[in-house]
Amino acid sequence: GCVTCLDYDEHYILTFPNGYGRSILTVPWIELGGECSINCSKTGYNASIVFHTKPFYGGKKHRITAEIFSPNDKKPFCSIEGEWNGIMYAKYSTGENTVFIDTKKMPTVKKKVRKLEDQDDFESRCLWKDVTYNLKIRDIDAATAAKH
Repeated sequence: GCVTCLDYDEHYILTFPNGYGRSILTVPWIELGGECSINCSKTGYNASIVFHTKPFYGGKKHRITAEIFSPNDKKPFCSIEGEWNGIMYAKYSTGENTVFIDTKKMPTVKKKVRKLEDQDDFESRCLWKDVTYNLKIRDIDAATAAKH
């Protein structure tokens, strides 16, 4: 993915974790797992992130660890750990420890999406509208047909 911060004229390239559907025979849940990176070619700052999958026995869900590097440095100036859907803690090379972010306290931001009639045929919401509608009304057969 690409993210551009217009106020800073910075352009970030990032990779995403894998998504896994778990416990399909009981209460299903989504798990993220794998290694990701975020890189800014302008500043040289970069981060490596690991989404840890839950072990089969014991362990916690939704764990994440990350290291943030200054340009040309081999040692991170900040390490992050916690839960990607909860609280993440930062430990800086200065020895300072702090809450990095608490995602449960973040406000929900409403998406800005163009009306369906203003979207091109292959834009996501337009393309998948029949699947989404049929899933909402719990018509799995119609959703499957629309998906094909």
